[in-house]
Amino acid sequence: MKITTRVAVIGGGVVGASVLYHLTKLGWSDVMLLERSELTSGSTWHAAGGFHTLNGDTNMAALQGYTIRLYKELEELTGLSCGLHHVGGVTLADNQDRFDMLVAERAKHRFMGLETEIVGPDEIKKIAPVTNVEGIIGGLYDPLDGHLDPSGTTHAYAKAARMGGATIETHTMVKETNQRPDGTWDVVTDKGTIHAEHVVNAGGLWAREVGALAGVYFPLHPMEHQYIVTDEVPLIRDMMADGIEHPHVMDPAGESYLRQEGRGLCIGFYEQPCRPWAVDGTSYNFGQELLADDFDKIEDSINFAYKRFPDLEKAGVKSVIHGPFTFAPDGNPLVGPVPGMRNYWSACGVMAGFSQGGGVGLMLAQWMVEGECERDTMAMDVARFGDWITPGYTLPKVIENYQKRFSVSYPNEELPAARPFRQTPMYDVFDEMGAVWGQQFGLEVVNYFAQGDEPRFETPSFRRSNAFEATAREVKAVREAVGINETHNFGKYLVTGPNARAWLDRVMAGRVPQIGRLSLTPMLSHKGRLIGDFTISCLGEEAFQLTASYGSQAYHMRWFEQNEMEGVTVKNVSDKLSGFQIAGPKAREVLAACTRSDVSTMKFMDVRHMTVGMVDCVVQRVSYTGDLGYEIYCDPMAQRALWRKLWEAGQDHGMLPFGMRAMMSLRLDKFFGSWLSEFSPDYTAAETGLDRFISFKKNADFIGRAAAEAEREAGPARKLCAFEVDADDADVNAYEPIWLGGEVVGFCTSGGYSHHAGKSIAQGFVPLDQAHDGLEVEIEILGKMCKARLITTALFDADGARMRG
Repeated sequence: MKITTRVAVIGGGVVGASVLYHLTKLGWSDVMLLERSELTSGSTWHAAGGFHTLNGDTNMAALQGYTIRLYKELEELTGLSCGLHHVGGVTLADNQDRFDMLVAERAKHRFMGLETEIVGPDEIKKIAPVTNVEGIIGGLYDPLDGHLDPSGTTHAYAKAARMGGATIETHTMVKETNQRPDGTWDVVTDKGTIHAEHVVNAGGLWAREVGALAGVYFPLHPMEHQYIVTDEVPLIRDMMADGIEHPHVMDPAGESYLRQEGRGLCIGFYEQPCRPWAVDGTSYNFGQELLADDFDKIEDSINFAYKRFPDLEKAGVKSVIHGPFTFAPDGNPLVGPVPGMRNYWSACGVMAGFSQGGGVGLMLAQWMVEGECERDTMAMDVARFGDWITPGYTLPKVIENYQKRFSVSYPNEELPAARPFRQTPMYDVFDEMGAVWGQQFGLEVVNYFAQGDEPRFETPSFRRSNAFEATAREVKAVREAVGINETHNFGKYLVTGPNARAWLDRVMAGRVPQIGRLSLTPMLSHKGRLIGDFTISCLGEEAFQLTASYGSQAYHMRWFEQNEMEGVTVKNVSDKLSGFQIAGPKAREVLAACTRSDVSTMKFMDVRHMTVGMVDCVVQRVSYTGDLGYEIYCDPMAQRALWRKLWEAGQDHGMLPFGMRAMMSLRLDKFFGSWLSEFSPDYTAAETGLDRFISFKKNADFIGRAAAEAEREAGPARKLCAFEVDADDADVNAYEPIWLGGEVVGFCTSGGYSHHAGKSIAQGFVPLDQAHDGLEVEIEILGKMCKARLITTALFDADGARMRG
């Protein structure tokens, strides 16, 4: 056995084999895979082997499309069969909400190049004759859907990797992973120690145990999952006689998926009375075996399936496959460099290995070899969960995700499991004031405040929700008087040391401000992609505060650590600084009533230390509402004292609290972008307009400079624009296609209703040569073509007089 390698991949399931293959494909041949048993042990060997492209995240859907297309390439490369059955598949909708979701997904697919289509009940019956279409409104047909042989596919990946120079060691148990001072790893196995530059955890059912060897907790959990294979079904037999294979059918109402298996049918369930498996850890004695049959937990699912697929009831049960699969709290994989670790990578939590395994392998290989991926991977980035997450949180979220596997996913839905978990000192105060809560990064965040008989629960919907009136009231208070909300859901970092300014000049593309001032700046990857949208506040010559997205803390800290510099200390103080934002025409008067400092001389983009009431604060003259406003930061221990002072002073000026629903409406008035909507690693500074904050004149070789300068020279191909939309009761959410002249020319990044202007607003990309004021397009919202006009004048404070005055 080799004793040195560039990469040691731990785990021989389909994901580990895919990572190994893609590393060789990108040129790293000195790589090896370590498997304690045989390839496919764990979950891979007993998987149903289905694959599909449908996914609520467009990047995940695209990677699933890549995975499916890869299989023929693997077969041609290796001469091995993956057992491919490209039979197509239809997802059923039995109510309007389900149908709305499918129509919205179809719209996204238009600009993604996926050839799905909406079909009616009669077409469904022709496509999938085993289906009882009574009560079905329609469905989404995808010709790429199908199934394969899990074992054959995994061995095809493995052979392709070997052909590229990789080594695979089976029956090799990893017992320790010990990091050396230089960041490399000693991987101790029962056959000897391997010195590896990088370690990849692709441990599947054992990913928690593999992570623990390095002192890392991976938020995932195995769940029991059961599917049934029937004896011969006459309808299937007759179709086969005609050379026809039955397509897949996904029935969300019945929480089931169905496909042909030989002359019979295979049907699996995501049942409500589900059961977690191996709660306290996966035994290393478990391998290529199944769990005992458990028909009790799927009894209701089976009875429903008999009505939807009547042929099932007439067929005998040939076999039952009951085994564990691993899920993350949100159901997406955990992929990428593990925050806080050097040269340690994650490729686990891939529940849909045969839909996502190829894309996961490609993205991780690109990350390792090229330093970054070709697309935004936040939906599966292991850094989307922070160090606050615990096994006690993970378990109920995984159960919830399993139960909602086939549920409608609404853009405004707030899932209840494991909540509330993380709260600020203001939680009970706001709760008594009628707060309706959402969550971000495990933290409770107010969406809106219900007053009187307004609903304390926002109805999940693709259309305008029952929070509409409450949101309008809060927007009105900000625009006409003054509003207040917390600053707890900003990511906050303290950068100190003699080289702090030089480090910021290197890491941030924008200007680093002087003492007492702040600046806005993008943070770029080496290839010029947007990986952050920051405010820099200069508190002193060697002290700076950064603010950015709260949900991207681990992602951003990982980048800071990867680009560390001597003489600089970066601390994540996101939960050590809290406070409030006050915004509106009366905001200055409220602040003046709470401090002895001269607020009147504080200019837009100023930052000052200030005592507000009894509390020492950092006060910034800036507001995401686009109005006159201040961000006031303090120690959370003093936050309630600060609240009492601001709230008491605000009552003379009509102050009301406001939540995130109002905030996202207010920002539309100024066409402000939002992180992971308008600004993400899928986009560049020039095409989003953030290049106006890049300091090309500064004497610093900031990360991404060469790429940004090249784009400035060539010009971007597309431009982020704002649109006024003729919408009825549904506004743009994200990724709706933009039509011009009967063709899709762009897509939306986000949208909503401007309560101030009384208009539906969208933001999105169109070709640069088309991006002119007044351009008339159509935006497809829930299957309806809505007229829209490109607008360039802000809906509020167009000249910035109030915000800057």
